[in-house]
Amino acid sequence: MLKFCSLYSGSSGNSLFIQSENTKILVDCGHSAKKIEAGLSSIGVDITDVDAILVTHEHTDHIQSIGTISKKHDIPVFANFETWEAMPNQKDKISTENIKMFENDSEFHIGNLQIMPFSTPHDAANPCGFSICNGTKKISIATDLGHIDENIFSNIKDSKFMLLEANYEPEILKVSRYPYILKQRIAGPHGHLSNIDAGQTISTLFGKELKEVMLGHLSKENNFPEMAYKTVAEELIHNNIDTNDIKISVANRLAPSKIVTI
Repeated sequence: MLKFCSLYSGSSGNSLFIQSENTKILVDCGHSAKKIEAGLSSIGVDITDVDAILVTHEHTDHIQSIGTISKKHDIPVFANFETWEAMPNQKDKISTENIKMFENDSEFHIGNLQIMPFSTPHDAANPCGFSICNGTKKISIATDLGHIDENIFSNIKDSKFMLLEANYEPEILKVSRYPYILKQRIAGPHGHLSNIDAGQTISTLFGKELKEVMLGHLSKENNFPEMAYKTVAEELIHNNIDTNDIKISVANRLAPSKIVTI
């Protein structure tokens, strides 16, 4: 059994919760400790029961309260070396015994969860996504990536559930108030994934294993949940995929999503 909940997902802050029969983990803590604790409480989870925190990369919308939560509740934090080096203010709050390191593209275990961190193309020190398995059941988390490469694809294929970035709609980004250099960064190969990119990725991965996808990390300025869903659905239909054969939802920016159980 695996359960997944997006506590918060978007450019203003990100935190995800995954649970197996005997292991509970958070991926990122990009809001205040108070808000993370409230999000967990709303789905019936006490933060003192969390076994570990995984870190995708060092941008503030992913690490805002990692140090505070780890220190307050004595929770181990797992990140790669380059990410630890890029977030010294958080690292300084965490006890030495709770600073845990992994290498991208090298599997490790927390409780009964097998965790594979895979490298992602994003403008951070050494960003990653995660594929998380419990026996034959696998979920994947892939956000903050400018494009899908072969390594990402090989890691997320055969997932039964996936949180996939659908950050922006290109036509909205073009006319947004963002400065040109920021627009280039977002749409660039080390920026973020667009709605159409998400739809194409899901279409390519569609098969007997993938049952459900949640679109995440939507931009507040350059996207809308309805737009992300519509664009992805249209891309699936374009590729002759019946949208009734796969569940597509959109993660909420400000509140926990439904709990997905596989």
